[in-house]
Amino acid sequence: MELELILAIGMFATAILALLAGYPVALTLGGVALIFGIIGVSLDLIPLPILRNLPSRILGSMENQVLIAVPLFVLMGVILERSKVADDLLHTASRLLAGLRGGLGYAVVLVGALLAASTGIVGATVITMTLIALPTMLRQGYDPKLATGTIAASGTLGQIIPPSIVLILLADAVSNANQSAAMRSGQGAGVVSVGDLFAGALLPGLMLVGLYLLYLIITAILRPSASPAVTLDEDIEPLTLWDVTRSLGAPLLLIFAVLGSILGGLASPTEASAIGAGGALLLAGLRLAPEHGRAGDWSSIIGAFVSILLLLTLSNVMDLRLSREVIPTGDWVGIGFAIALCLIVLGGLLSSVRVLVRAQQFGAALTAGVHMTSMVFLILIGASLFALVFRAYGGEHYVEALLTAIPGGLWGALAITMLVMFILGFFLDFIEIVFVVVPIVAPPLIILGADPVWLAILMALNLQTSFLTPPFGFALFYLRGAAPEGVETMDIWKGAIPFIGLQLTMIALVAAIPALATWLPAFVS
Repeated sequence: MELELILAIGMFATAILALLAGYPVALTLGGVALIFGIIGVSLDLIPLPILRNLPSRILGSMENQVLIAVPLFVLMGVILERSKVADDLLHTASRLLAGLRGGLGYAVVLVGALLAASTGIVGATVITMTLIALPTMLRQGYDPKLATGTIAASGTLGQIIPPSIVLILLADAVSNANQSAAMRSGQGAGVVSVGDLFAGALLPGLMLVGLYLLYLIITAILRPSASPAVTLDEDIEPLTLWDVTRSLGAPLLLIFAVLGSILGGLASPTEASAIGAGGALLLAGLRLAPEHGRAGDWSSIIGAFVSILLLLTLSNVMDLRLSREVIPTGDWVGIGFAIALCLIVLGGLLSSVRVLVRAQQFGAALTAGVHMTSMVFLILIGASLFALVFRAYGGEHYVEALLTAIPGGLWGALAITMLVMFILGFFLDFIEIVFVVVPIVAPPLIILGADPVWLAILMALNLQTSFLTPPFGFALFYLRGAAPEGVETMDIWKGAIPFIGLQLTMIALVAAIPALATWLPAFVS
C-alpha cells in the first residue's frame, strides 16, 4: 500500500515537473502514465488488463455527444475573429460612448462580454482588443494601468460567459465525477449537462461584467484624469442605424440564437454549436461581402437571414414533423415552404464561404479550428491514460482520504482545492486542469456535499482569475506581446490587481450564495 501511494504521488509530481520543463502536454501525460504503468505491471501492482481498457476509453470519448460541440464552437469563434467582427464591435461601441468620461473603458468591457459570448477564445480576444483599443486609450490620455487592466480582465470573460469551451469541458468532467461520487456513496446521480453549466454561469458572468463597469464608473468619478472622455476626429462620419445594427445587432442575434436555443430546450448544446458555426459563417460573409463579394453574394446572405427568421416563425405556427402517420395538406404546403427556405439558407452559407475564400480567411479559419480542436482531443487522450494509471494505483482514494481529513469539512476541502487549482493555473492551461485535476478532486467534494453545478462554476471562476494573476497569468502574456512600445510590464501587473480583487469578490459571492449558480439551471430545467 505504501509503495502504491509513493508511485501515485511520484506520477503526479513527475507530470507537473515535465510540464513546467516545457514538454508537450498531451505527450507528457501519456508518456508519464505509460512509464508508471509499466512500472506498476512489472511490480504486480497493476493488472495488465487495466491498460488494455485504454482504446475503449478513447473510443468512448470520441463518441461523447457533449464533446462534439467543441470543434463547432471553436470554429464559430475563429470565423468571427478572422472576419474582423471584433473590430466593428469595438469601433462602434467606443463611438456610441464617446461623450462619457471613461466611455472607452465601458466599451472595452461590453465588447469583451460580447466577444466572450460569441468567440470564447481568451487569447484572440485579448490580442484583438490590445491591438485596436489600447493605442487609442493611451492616445486619449487613459492611465496605462487602468487601460491594460481593463483589456486583460475583459478578455478573460470568455472563460465564464457561455458558450465557453471551459464550461463544455467542465460539464463532461463534472458529470463523470458526479457519477463516480454516486457509485462511491451509493446514492443516485443527477445528470450535469452543458446547458446546466451555461445557465449556471450566465448570472455570475453578467454580475462580473457589472462589477467591472462599476469599478470603471467609480474610477471615472474619483480619478477623472485617468479615464477621460473620447475625442473623435472631426472627419469621421456619424454612425448610422445600419452601422449600429450590423456591428452590434448581428452578434447579439447570434448569441441569443445559440444560448436561447439551449436554455429554452429547443436544441442540445451540440445542435446549438452547429447553429453558432453557421450563424458565424453568415455574419462573416455579411461583414466581408462589400469588399470581397461578387454580384449576388450580399443578397444571398441577406436572404439566408430572412429565411432563418421565416423558418423560426413557420416552426412555431405549423407542425413540420414528417414522422406523423397522417399529414394534412396544409402542413405539406408548410413543409415544402420550409424545404425551400432551407435551400435559400444553404445558398447563403455557400455565398459566405465564397466570400471568405476570396478574402483568404476560410482556409486559415479551418486550419486554426482544426489545430485547436486537435490539441483538446490529444490532451484528452493523454489525460485518459494518466487517469487510468493513477486510479489503478488507488490515487483517487488517497485524494478522497486527504480531502475528507482536512478540518472544516466541505469548506476546508474546497478552500484547499481552489488554492491548488489557482496556483496550477499559473503554469498549466485550463484544458490540462480540467482533464487531469478536476476528475481527481471533484468526486470527494461532491461526496462531502458540494452541488456539482455550483462546484463547476466556482472552478471556472477560479481558472479565470488565474489567467489574470501576475506574474504568470496567460492573459497578461498575451497583452504584453501585443502592447505598443512604452507600456511597462509593471503597469500591466498593477492594472490587473483591482480586477483580480473583483473576481475574488465574485468567487466569494458564489461560494456564499450558491443560488447565484444553481437558481437559473433549476428554473430552466
